[in-house]
Amino acid sequence: MEEEIIAVFKKNGFSLDEEEEIAKKCLTFCINYNLKPSDIVSSWEVYYLNRQLDESTVQIAQMDGFLQYLQDVQKEAAIMEESDLHFYSSKDVDMILNDEDGDTKEGILGSPTDKSQRLYSEPFDSTPQTNGAIFSSGKPFKHVTPFGQRTDKFVVKFSTNNMPDAENRENELAHENNDDDIIRKVQPRERCSLIVHGSGPEPGCRFMYDRIEDRFNALENRIKRHTTALVASGLYEEPVDPTVACQKSIFAVGMICCDGEGHLNEKSILLQSSVEHSGGQRVRLELQKLSQFSVFPGQVVGIEGHNPSGHCLIASKLVDSIPLSTAADVNLHPAKKQALDQEIQSIDLSHKREELSVIIASGPFTTTDNLSFEPLTELLAYATRKLPQVLILLGPFVDSEHPEIKKGTTDRSFDEIFHMEILRRLQDHVEYMGSNARVILFPSIRDANHDFVFPQPAFEIHSPNLKHQITSLTNPGTFEANQVKIGCCTVDILKHLSGEEMSRNPADGTPIDRMSRLANHILSQQRFYPLYPPAEGIPLDFSLAPESLHISSIPDILILPSDMKYFVKVLSLGEGGEGGKQAKCICVNPGRLAKGEGGGTFAELNYYGGPDTSNASIIGI
Repeated sequence: MEEEIIAVFKKNGFSLDEEEEIAKKCLTFCINYNLKPSDIVSSWEVYYLNRQLDESTVQIAQMDGFLQYLQDVQKEAAIMEESDLHFYSSKDVDMILNDEDGDTKEGILGSPTDKSQRLYSEPFDSTPQTNGAIFSSGKPFKHVTPFGQRTDKFVVKFSTNNMPDAENRENELAHENNDDDIIRKVQPRERCSLIVHGSGPEPGCRFMYDRIEDRFNALENRIKRHTTALVASGLYEEPVDPTVACQKSIFAVGMICCDGEGHLNEKSILLQSSVEHSGGQRVRLELQKLSQFSVFPGQVVGIEGHNPSGHCLIASKLVDSIPLSTAADVNLHPAKKQALDQEIQSIDLSHKREELSVIIASGPFTTTDNLSFEPLTELLAYATRKLPQVLILLGPFVDSEHPEIKKGTTDRSFDEIFHMEILRRLQDHVEYMGSNARVILFPSIRDANHDFVFPQPAFEIHSPNLKHQITSLTNPGTFEANQVKIGCCTVDILKHLSGEEMSRNPADGTPIDRMSRLANHILSQQRFYPLYPPAEGIPLDFSLAPESLHISSIPDILILPSDMKYFVKVLSLGEGGEGGKQAKCICVNPGRLAKGEGGGTFAELNYYGGPDTSNASIIGI
């Protein structure tokens, strides 16, 4: 049979480096996987093409990778036959066995389905042992990865401690001290309620059909909404046409535009008013008299000033936000509320205190040197110990910018990677944690397995047994958990605004927090993506649920993942002081869970009734 294997290889144009050794290995493969010589050579051809090997010489050093490929094929075939079958790998073993030092500890192993017991290793470190082990990702590891070799694990990078919960801390310490070294019992927190504010595109929707009319209507409606709100506040008069020459002071509402290509500067700022007031015409805007301002293309503002010549509106005051007293009254299309829990429909939540514990992490969830998703594994281990009521995971999950995805060198489809590496891990996590655990997923336009459009529909997750535990929302999306309203957008709007904003700081030298100012634009414009035209590469489609980009009311927590430095900030919107109404919001940029070949950061937040009485931490994984 060895001779037949060699003959078939040569017949198909392949030469063997070490014929005898390669033939013996291929014979072993044939016996183990019930293959014929022609089958083994056909499999090698597929492996040869997928790996883009340069030479047609089969080398003995390539046999380990070929073996892994054969195992993957057999595993995928078995999964297709029995979809509920779970293949245990070294990752699963590391989640069970406390084998940090390589010493085997004796203990009683419970059934894998016994959710109340679990063999527990170091609380914060579930890094798979990679010495020659083969992972479910389908790649052999001969050496420990750079991520696995890191020394600083779960270090707090930044924290706010506004209301230390002593009682919970004592309970947590008690749990840590009382747990057995081998068996750890999960004691989940109370299940939180969940209401989704649904107005985004539906899965499977058609896109790339937006017309100029759709764009025009979306921009016009934004200007109209701001105009209605400013007039309804009673603080401003009915706006007039800013393009008409007038010696008196006037009030106008319009959108900031740039005169030509490039970034805004003091000579290129235009104001485009509504069709109703000016026929949609533009006029040059002069901001020289303002001591401070912050503007960007697409921003809708109110302007007090005068236009003596009819060619330039000289501003004396700029209004960049809607008064809070009227913000809630001008929502022409209130978002639908979808209660995912039937029990909360019959329970009065008004008397419950708004409390919520949440862990927030943004992709990528694997390092650039592999697709083993080690950072995600460690995050889930941390969540297992901390027991948050909600785990929020923000895309990208299958990152289109990952080197292996970009080059197409992976031998699995994007959907297979998503289901095998992401959903299966999450399914194992919630099954172990019990019915109180909740995981919420937000897609990203960088997800290779999902629609490249913004706004973006939710992932289609077919897990009927876990549909009340693993929930996918649209991007952007808003939901309420224990009456705490949370808004999220995975497009990097902070980075885009940072590149397009033009500002002037106060002359008295008052320090300005630029990241807070950028995040405040999201709230003051009541829009998840107020920038227009959008940044290059953003597939903004105005034909898809334009109201999904609108923020109907100020959220308690605003999540804006960005490539810029992580932060947790309390934003204030509105006028303070006597009689002034002011809203506060916690804005979180958790950073990226994986950065290059190393670990990144994620956020942990405990919300107690309000932004000023909540605790938050940014933790380096």
